[in-house]
Amino acid sequence: MTAEKMWRMSGLEGEYKAWAFGGDADELAQLVKDGKKTATCSALVFYKLENEELPQVGEFNIILDSEENAVCITRTTKVYVTTFDAVSEEHAFKEGEGDRSLEYWRKVHEKFFVDELKTINQHFNERIELVCEEFEVVG
Repeated sequence: MTAEKMWRMSGLEGEYKAWAFGGDADELAQLVKDGKKTATCSALVFYKLENEELPQVGEFNIILDSEENAVCITRTTKVYVTTFDAVSEEHAFKEGEGDRSLEYWRKVHEKFFVDELKTINQHFNERIELVCEEFEVVG
């Protein structure tokens, strides 16, 4: 199903953004749909480079799989900026991946950010700023 069709069928009103997670989009979208993944993060530098606004509380997002099929609708409930090394155990747990530990989160996300930052000729360090977002499934 397309994002537009899911939005029309949801009965929700207003604007929405449709996007897929980096990494394994299918697995992560399923974790969201199953209620295990209620948070995500991204490097602040990409928002700045693309002159993109940070997510806002109350915004709707349609989560897509790797083939751009709509999986579910979320509503953002919290947004904050922190550094990689300051990400909490609570946030790591809410990201819902692996064993949900902070140790697992750091290992997986360090590799992800190393690769992502290479695309803009930047290097990873534990003080990079991250945009952390929490959400709930609403459709």
